[in-house]
Amino acid sequence: MAYYESVFIARQDVSSAQVDSLADGFAKIIQEQGGKVTKKEYWGLRNLAFRIRKNRKGHYVLFNIDAPPAAIQARAAIHNQPCCHNQTVPKAM
Repeated sequence: MAYYESVFIARQDVSSAQVDSLADGFAKIIQEQGGKVTKKEYWGLRNLAFRIRKNRKGHYVLFNIDAPPAAIQARAAIHNQPCCHNQTVPKAM
């Protein structure tokens, strides 16, 4: 399996508890695809370098992931759907 780093940014108006549940949901997707999250780090509410979907701040969460490429693609596919089920995450990298 390969090692990856992934960061997602949640909107500024969600609480830290909601960000935690979002992070757990992303970790669950990775685990269902045969990977594991080796480290999850909450960086807090930070200013964005530029506006993303009319937001100037966001909650940053970093993941260190040990997973096959299919697990990363599955997470990206869920986030990039046209009618994304979760509008609180404007950006995932």
